[in-house]
Formats: sequence, C-alpha cells, structure tokens
Amino acid sequence: MIRVAVSGAGGKLATAIINAITATDDLELTALHNPNRAGTEMAGVTITGEPADVDADVVVECAHPDVVLDNVEAWRDRGAAAVVGTSGFTPYRLELLRSLWGSDSPCLVVPNFSIGAVLMMRFAAEAAAHFEASEIIERHHSTKPDAPSGTALATAMGMAGSGGHSAEGSEELVDGARGADVEGMRVHSLRLPGLISHQEVALSNPGELFSIEHQSTTYESFASGALLAVRKVGSLEGGVHLGLDTVLK
Repeated sequence: MIRVAVSGAGGKLATAIINAITATDDLELTALHNPNRAGTEMAGVTITGEPADVDADVVVECAHPDVVLDNVEAWRDRGAAAVVGTSGFTPYRLELLRSLWGSDSPCLVVPNFSIGAVLMMRFAAEAAAHFEASEIIERHHSTKPDAPSGTALATAMGMAGSGGHSAEGSEELVDGARGADVEGMRVHSLRLPGLISHQEVALSNPGELFSIEHQSTTYESFASGALLAVRKVGSLEGGVHLGLDTVLK
C-alpha cells in the first residue's frame, strides 16, 4: 500500500486526483494540505496547513506556482517522493528545482497528467526533426495563473531538443504578436472562459501542413496519469525527472 498525500487540496486538479486515489485498492490517502482550507474535510481526511502534519510515501503537489518550490522543499525534508502537477516550470525553474531537491529521493514533474497529452508531446518531438518550421498554440481557461502552460513549455523543450524550431523573419509591429520564444519555438497562449485545456502543434514543410491536437474536456482526464505517476515515482532514481513519459512505457 502506497501512502499518498495531496497538496493544493480543494483545487480542481487536486479534487480529481483525490477522487481517483480513494477509488483504488493499492493507494491510501493519508494527508491533504492547503493552508487556505485548513480544518475543512475532503474524502474523510482533514486538510492541514502544516507540512509537518503530512505523513506519506508520495506527495502529489498541485498548489499555486507561487508556493510550489517552498512546498516541494518541505516534502523533501519529510522524506517523501514528490509528483509535481503544478504548471509553470520553465527551463530556469526546473534547474532551480533540481538544485533545491538534490538526489536523495525522486521528484517527478508532470506538466500534464493526461495520457493523450503525453503522447501528443512525444509525437511532436519526433515529428519536429522532419519539418522546417513549427509552432505551438495552447488554450486554457481564463483563470489559469500562468502562461505559457506547463504542457506547452515541455512540448517546446522536447521539440527543440529534437531539432525543431519556428520560422523567423516577420517584424513584430506589436510586441508579442509572434508569441513567446521558448528555446527557438514560438508558443501562443489563449485564455478563454469555459476551456480546460487544448493544445495544437502545427508543423510545416513546403507544400504540407501537419497538425497534432489534444483536448481535455473534464478534469477526470488527468486521473489515470496521476495514479500512474504515484505508483511509479518510487522506482525512479533520486533527483528531478520531467514528464509522465518517464514512467509511461
């Protein structure tokens, strides 16, 4: 039995993960953390605001990007493995996390828990080497706290690592018109009410356009990947790992 805690309890992603954990036979929900909801109860567990009260083998971190690094440091000090579902891990923040976390236990940063989204990222990285230019368009709900999304950042880094890049040359008459530059990949972020997550990777060669798309319509789409990460993170070497693809074979 793997003892699991969820940080950011009460949020939409955290709630979907909590519900999935409680429906399994091999995972035990032992703690919930969120200082803003301390004292309330979910799934029969009282939410705590004190990291010292969190006792688990694995902590799933879903809190706001502003507090995630402090939280993860607390889980490291508690001797737990971490699965980080919080968005916003740029290359700089990943390096910061690596230096903070160390190598005593595993930490898996998962930009997107959806199996379909992970496969989209895998296919995009493979395709990028075969096309002259590519760009990423991601759409999320208007209350999402960061842009680009963690999924878009990870996709861009994976494609750049395979030799992908965006076409250059157009002069921006308005700053930002060509999107953000992530390691040579152009990323465009749309924020609209009513969406959960949608991403398109557009790739082109002379005479052809290839598009890879993924859309999540409910937060339940993230549950199976989160459970996979919780079950597999303990088998990873100590240190920080990026992407559900690490454990999706």
